[in-house]
Amino acid sequence: MKIDSREAVDPDPLVGGIAPPELGSVEGVPTDGRRIRAARGAVINTGFLIGLQLLGLLKGFLIAGFITTSEYGVWGLILASTAALFALGRVGITDKYVQQDAADQEAAFHLAFTLQLIVNGFFTVLYLVSIPLFALAYGNWEMLAPGLVLALALPAVAFQTPLWTFYKRMDYLRQRRIQAVDPFLSILVSLVFAVLGFGYWALVIGTIVGSWAAAVLAVRASPYRLGLRYERGTVREYWTFSGPLFFQGICISVIALTPTIAAQRALGVAAVGAMAIANNIAQYTSKVDSILNSTLYPVVCSVRHRRDLMQEAFLKSNKLGMLWGAPTGLAIVLFAPDLINFAIGERWQAAIPVIQAYGAVAVLNQMAMNWSVFYRALGNTKPIAVAGAVMAIGCVGIATPLLLNEGLVGFAVGYGMALLILTVVRIFYISRLFPLPLVLRNIARGMGPGVVAFLITGGARLAIDQGERTETAAMAEVVLFSVVTIGLTFFLERNLLGEVLAYLRKRGAGRVAGAPTA
Repeated sequence: MKIDSREAVDPDPLVGGIAPPELGSVEGVPTDGRRIRAARGAVINTGFLIGLQLLGLLKGFLIAGFITTSEYGVWGLILASTAALFALGRVGITDKYVQQDAADQEAAFHLAFTLQLIVNGFFTVLYLVSIPLFALAYGNWEMLAPGLVLALALPAVAFQTPLWTFYKRMDYLRQRRIQAVDPFLSILVSLVFAVLGFGYWALVIGTIVGSWAAAVLAVRASPYRLGLRYERGTVREYWTFSGPLFFQGICISVIALTPTIAAQRALGVAAVGAMAIANNIAQYTSKVDSILNSTLYPVVCSVRHRRDLMQEAFLKSNKLGMLWGAPTGLAIVLFAPDLINFAIGERWQAAIPVIQAYGAVAVLNQMAMNWSVFYRALGNTKPIAVAGAVMAIGCVGIATPLLLNEGLVGFAVGYGMALLILTVVRIFYISRLFPLPLVLRNIARGMGPGVVAFLITGGARLAIDQGERTETAAMAEVVLFSVVTIGLTFFLERNLLGEVLAYLRKRGAGRVAGAPTA
């Protein structure tokens, strides 16, 4: 592999020493100890996001106990509509701001804030116009009023822009401490109003309160004053970077809305509720990967001239994501019936096969999930647009017809087929950056502990089947699955885990830098 000549200047910029010339003069970008900052940042992000996502998961379950399946379905319709426009409203401005290395960082922040404010205002208006159209498409006018009120949360996104400065500086503790206010207040307020009998309005009110509380704190903590700035050349540069991500956002909208409209029309609003709760559970499998991706992005941007360090970051972060995601997805497959019968309630029985299918699909989704981080860091976002188009075509052409013909389980199977095609595309693009055999071996090792735990636990269930399922039997299997997964993970990946712990202890970084990466 050809190594950039600048490596002679800095033998390992992730550990410390002299930064490459491109980084030395950039305000706010750390030039020493980036490897340790990233490791500590991953733990900070993990502590905040895993904990908050767990609260969000519990929120979904608890609220499901206070509202009907139809009410939850209405919220699912609103959420699908909101998520689509939220995805379009971001259009990669955050990513480009973090990736840029302008000499005047305050001016760069003002430009990014101005662009985000313009885009956010446009999509707020578009959202207000679109909600009646969504209601018409879904054939459900009950979503109109709460959907329109939810638009109050959209402008708050632009005023959370100061959080990008902490992200760029890898000041993850300050960033996450402010961001935590949004989901925490949203959960708290939503639960209170759900208990009071507000139905889906509880979720709407909680979302608005959380978004604006985080926005107020972000503005107060901003290292720069909010200001407006417009530069034609820089705007063009942002669009070159963000245009493909904007197209990907359109694809995400198609992926979210097409099956939701089809399910609402063909199966009814309760089916949308089942899809929403299944998706809520399955998304928990990707949280570690999401945390690692958000932690790594500013680091990868700062070392994008070092392909060897990018390869190391990809292999280790993807494996860590799979070590969490694969067992979690397979556990959903095994224990979804117990979760419904012993925790949520029997009225959600119809959602069991959907939840299980989503869990299996989530395992597949872990393969090379973080590939786009590296293409964004390199400033080449076109492959991301291609992948988005492939998934949208698969969702419309495979998953939605199966939904109409076979119901929700058919949709989950079709979605899995579409995701399999997307995975091939991901691996193709990542193989253009890093050696394919290394990538495939890394995937196999990351999946290993979860797959073995699944086979052992499933085999034990078949061998000791005692008829009626009990909570004691379920808990015993959960313990067995957990012990096997944790034991194998520590046995097979002790070098990787030891390396992470060494970074966190701030010693041995140089000694473990050459630890096996796959």
